[in-house]
Amino acid sequence: MKDRTYRAKKVTWVGFFVNLALAAGKLFAGIVGKSSAMLADAVHSLSDFVTDIVVIAFVSISGKESDESHRYGHGKFETFATLIISMVLLGVGIGILYNGAEKVIEAIDGKYPEQPGIIALWAAIISIISKEILFRYTIKEGRLIKSDAIIANGWHHRSDAFSSFGTALGIAGAIYLGERWRILDPIAGIIVSFFIIKVAIELSVPSIKELLESSLPEDIVVDIEKAINDHPDIKHYHHLRTRKIGSIYAIDVHIKLDKEITFIRSHDIATELETELRNRYGRGTQISIHTEPM
Repeated sequence: MKDRTYRAKKVTWVGFFVNLALAAGKLFAGIVGKSSAMLADAVHSLSDFVTDIVVIAFVSISGKESDESHRYGHGKFETFATLIISMVLLGVGIGILYNGAEKVIEAIDGKYPEQPGIIALWAAIISIISKEILFRYTIKEGRLIKSDAIIANGWHHRSDAFSSFGTALGIAGAIYLGERWRILDPIAGIIVSFFIIKVAIELSVPSIKELLESSLPEDIVVDIEKAINDHPDIKHYHHLRTRKIGSIYAIDVHIKLDKEITFIRSHDIATELETELRNRYGRGTQISIHTEPM
């Protein structure tokens, strides 16, 4: 658990400092290059600060052992962090969509955006490369330590890369294709906003389900049922309940055994099933098994 928390913090701090450098650079390029698209992209990068801080704070809490007030551990804090990140992403996506639509309407009315400077284009290109590398690194670490919050933050980095890509296209069009083509800037931003909103929704739905105590995915439940049915001494089972607590699974089940077996053997069977489930889903799996006579 400590190693998991350390790796989660490490990857998030790396992202934090990269975002700091990019946000400052984009803000400078947007002001000097007179690019509204780059200024909007800088604001998007600034939103990464919020998510990085959220992840660092909540992952630290989720890594704590169970205590008097949280008997099932602190895994839900990580789920809550994922939900916050998805909501920030959704807000950023809607903001970029609104800003782009506003500029398209102005362009249609003949009020074209000001031509941006080449510095804004270079800032966008550097941002694309940096954020794509950061996305791949963060996603790899998130999957390795099985952290939804880190994976969500990785997708936030990818959304920033998408945003910068759209910004780069718009700026390039505005610089090299003439005044009428400056409308490419807001149009590209609108397209990018849909990608960001889509990712936000995909990240938020599992988090909401987990916070509402939804059961584990059907394929996992089927695998749990197989583990129970494969034990030769378990005659039947019922009241199987499952849920997710952060990165761990919680499994409750009643199993029916031969009424002639000893209390000690009944305990051993439950322990054997617990061991099998933990081998499949990790040592931190929360398991409660109630034994009944058949």
